[in-house]
Amino acid sequence: MASLQEIRRRIESVKGTQKITRAMKMVAAAKLHRAHELLLNTRPYAYHMRELIPGLITQDDRQAHPLLRSIAGNRTRLIVVTSDRGICGSYNAAILQETLRNMRLMLADRQVSITVVGRKGAELFRRRQVPVENIHAGIFEQHSANAAVRIVDEFVNAFLDSQVDEVLCLYNEYKNAAVQAVVIEKMLPYEAPARVPEATPVWIFEPDKNAVIMRLLRANLYAQMHRILHEAAASEQGARMAAMDSATRNAGDVIATLSLEYNRARQDAITREVVEVISGTEAL
Repeated sequence: MASLQEIRRRIESVKGTQKITRAMKMVAAAKLHRAHELLLNTRPYAYHMRELIPGLITQDDRQAHPLLRSIAGNRTRLIVVTSDRGICGSYNAAILQETLRNMRLMLADRQVSITVVGRKGAELFRRRQVPVENIHAGIFEQHSANAAVRIVDEFVNAFLDSQVDEVLCLYNEYKNAAVQAVVIEKMLPYEAPARVPEATPVWIFEPDKNAVIMRLLRANLYAQMHRILHEAAASEQGARMAAMDSATRNAGDVIATLSLEYNRARQDAITREVVEVISGTEAL
């Protein structure tokens, strides 16, 4: 059995860890509140952009426009959105496992190149010896739309230059503080959902239809990627808050167990001393 001094030292150590995890939980909760506000401000515009484009595109446009036309090829670019920091439970591990599962099943017959958003994702892929094409790190601190523009321009240019035939994005969609769902979303070729309006409007395009559609498609991809980054940021803080809450409660359980062990050891020591005193008295 450990000595009383060792048990006391372990209790103090766990109490110190508990203070740290409790503070990290509070910080994550504050960051989650901010990230959730940004996400709620981003979603309406992104959803509206996604609903606007189908009414402008005809079947002929789907065959003629370079961002809408399906290409008979087997090269897939996978955008994997992870975090820059750890200590967020299974957030990054879930993304990695889903990525590897899709590469093994859904994308088994395709040449897959990976673009990672977040340092932790790059580290995890490096450990698994999975080659990574590009890395975008340190973009979640600023919450800037410029990061979304850089990522989109990168894969749109690769798609237009016929370097890739398909672009998919894999990220955590924010449901609530305790639930995040891994989602895979097709970015290119852009598949606008078929929609039949009640009354078919007559659109006038200036300077020309192809230029307008190209601008709108890029703007929509910017909006969707901006939303995806905010979904990931809110999901990360929710996962970190839940992980720190669990760690704080586990630390409390460990402290209770160690305190019980300490009290038992202390009682044993007192009982032993009393027995020794009685034995000594009887000997005298």
